[in-house]
Amino acid sequence: MTDENLIAFTPRAVERAKALLAREGKPDHGVRVGVRGGGCSGLSYFVDPEHEAKRGDLVLEFDGLRVYLDVKSQLFLVGTQIDWEDSLMESGFKFRNPNAKRACSCGESFTV
Repeated sequence: MTDENLIAFTPRAVERAKALLAREGKPDHGVRVGVRGGGCSGLSYFVDPEHEAKRGDLVLEFDGLRVYLDVKSQLFLVGTQIDWEDSLMESGFKFRNPNAKRACSCGESFTV
């Protein structure tokens, strides 16, 4: 698998990420996508504004959106598609992770 295929951002997710960065006054930033300990299933996803790469980061680009991934998160996110969904109950980034063995009902935490 090449770096470009490690994760995928849908066009809708790219558009929303750029809009959120602009709204926060950070149009020159990208996003850090990753996994951290916590959540009801043990691991949780996050998407945060990021201005520059940190040591060991993989930097990907999707239609002008820079995406930063740390080494640990790369291991958990191989093959993951990130989309944006709007519904009556919530709006946000949705991770479709083929490595998740179990996920909580909110979809924000998982177990491998």
